Amino acid sequence: MTAQNATDPTPPTLRPYQVQLIRDLYNKLGEGYQRVAVIAGTGAGKTVIAGQICAHAEARGCRLLFLVHLDVLVGQTYDKMRSFGLHCGFIKAGWKEDPTAPIQIASVQTMTKRHWWKKWHADVVLFDEAHTTVFSQVGQQVLYKTHPQAVHLALTATPYRLGKSQLGDHMETLVASPVPSVLQKMGYLAPMKYYGLSAEHQIDLSGVGTVAGDYDERALKNACDRPELVERIVEEWLRLVPDKRTIAFCVDVEHARHVAEAFNQANVPAATVDGETPIKDRQKLYADLRDGRILVLTSCNVISIGFDEPSVEVGLLLRPTQSRALHHQQIGRVMRIAPHTGKLHGTILDQAGNLARLGFPEDIQFYHLPTKEDPEGTGIGSAPTKQCPGCGRIVPIFLMTCPDCKHEWLDESQVCLDDLEEVLSDEQVQMIEEQEMLRFFHAQRKRSYQEGAAPSWSDRRFFEKFNCMPKDAWCLGSIFGPAPTLDDKHNYKHYLMRVAQRQGKSIAWVISEFQKEFGSHGWEAIFLKNA
Repeated sequence: MTAQNATDPTPPTLRPYQVQLIRDLYNKLGEGYQRVAVIAGTGAGKTVIAGQICAHAEARGCRLLFLVHLDVLVGQTYDKMRSFGLHCGFIKAGWKEDPTAPIQIASVQTMTKRHWWKKWHADVVLFDEAHTTVFSQVGQQVLYKTHPQAVHLALTATPYRLGKSQLGDHMETLVASPVPSVLQKMGYLAPMKYYGLSAEHQIDLSGVGTVAGDYDERALKNACDRPELVERIVEEWLRLVPDKRTIAFCVDVEHARHVAEAFNQANVPAATVDGETPIKDRQKLYADLRDGRILVLTSCNVISIGFDEPSVEVGLLLRPTQSRALHHQQIGRVMRIAPHTGKLHGTILDQAGNLARLGFPEDIQFYHLPTKEDPEGTGIGSAPTKQCPGCGRIVPIFLMTCPDCKHEWLDESQVCLDDLEEVLSDEQVQMIEEQEMLRFFHAQRKRSYQEGAAPSWSDRRFFEKFNCMPKDAWCLGSIFGPAPTLDDKHNYKHYLMRVAQRQGKSIAWVISEFQKEFGSHGWEAIFLKNA
C-alpha cells in the first residue's frame, strides 16, 4: 500500500475507561513526566487509545514518531490512524515516505537502513509493543540520543519481559486500563474456561534447558513435537470444543504444520501461518478462520501479537514458555468479545503447563512498572486452583463441584467455605480478615510509590474497599520490607519531596511519612546529612 485511502474516516467511539486513561496520561504529562508507560491489556483497545492520542497531538500541531516492530503492525496502525483522519508518512519498505507528514509510522527494522528520521523533529514518540521496541537498538537510540527531549510514551499490553533490563528502567511512571478481571465484569472481555491435560499427556520438560531466560527452542521441539502429544491435543479438542474457531501456539513452523495435519486427518479443516506467509495470504487465512472455512489455525510466533479476530473462541497452548508477557498475549487472543458470533466465553487448552507456571490474566490485581530490582513486582497474585479429574477443567480450589462435568470433591481434606464459619473462632476470623486487609494495604502502598502517587492514595483505596482507615503501624516496612537499603531510604525521601512540592506539604510531613515506612530511628542521617 502506498497511498492514503480517500474514503471518509469514521473515528471510533472510545469506551469510558479509555477516555479516563488518556485523561490520566495528560495529568501525568502536566506533572512534568516525560516518559510514561501506557499499559492496556490485550482486548482493552490499545490501538484505539494510541489513535486518539495521535489525533490530539496532530490537532495541537505536534509531530509524532510511532515505532512498531512487526511489518503487519504498520498496516494495522495506519488503518486506525486513517479512521481518525490523520495524515501519515511511513518509514517502511514498500510504503510511501513523506517527511512532511506530522505522523511517521516507522518500522524499527527499516529505521536502521534510513537516516533522515534522526534529524526529523518529533514532539512525541510512541513505542508500540514497548516491551520490545524500547529495548531495540533503534529504540534506545531514539530515547537517549536522537530524540531525548521528546515526550516518550511506551504502549504495551504486557509490561513484563525476560532479561535484566525492564520497562521501569526507562519509563518514569505509568497509566493503565482496568485489569482483565475488571474488564470482564464490565463486559469488555469474555469470561474464560481453562483446561489442562493429565500428567501423562503433559509435555516433559525434564531435559529442556534455558537460553536467554526462556526454554531452549531446539530441546523444546524434541519435547513437544511428538506424535502422541499432537494426537492427544486433537482428541481433547474434539472432546471439549468441537467446531469452535481455534488458534494454536506451537514451538516452530514444523510443529505447527504437524498439528494442522493432525487436525486435517481428523476431518477438521486446519491451516498454518508462519513468518514467511505474505501479508495478503495471512489476511485470507484470518478471513477463512472468521468465516468458518477453516476451524484451526496453527502458528509459531505469528499470532501472539497483532492478530485481532474476536470470533476466535479457543487457544491451544502447545509451547511451554517462561515469559509471562508471551503467555498473557496468547491467552488474550481469545479473550475478546464477539456477541455477533454467539461467542459466550473463551477457552484455553493447556498442554504446555503454562497456566501452572505463569498463572492467569485474571490473577493481575494492578499494573506496575517492573525494574531490574523488581522484575515481577506485586501486581500479580496467584489464586490456588485444582484440576478436575473428570473433564480436566482448572477451577478455584474452594469449588466442591466442577461447573462442567459436575464432578464432586468429597475428600474431607478439602477446605469448604461453610466449614470456616463452624470451625474458626471469632478471633481467628478477625485475624484472617486483618491479614487480608494488611496484604491489600501493602500492595496499594507499593503501587502508590511505584506510580509516584501520594501515600494518601493508598489510604483512599483502602477506605473504598473496607470502609475504614488503615492503621499507621501497617506502614512500617510496607514498601521495602524489613531490611531496606540506604538507597531505598534516599529514593523514598526524594519521592516524598516530589509529592510535598506538588501538594504544598511541609518538611515535617515528609519526615513523618518517612518514619511511617522506616521507623522513628535513623531518619536524621538521611535528612540532616547535607543540611
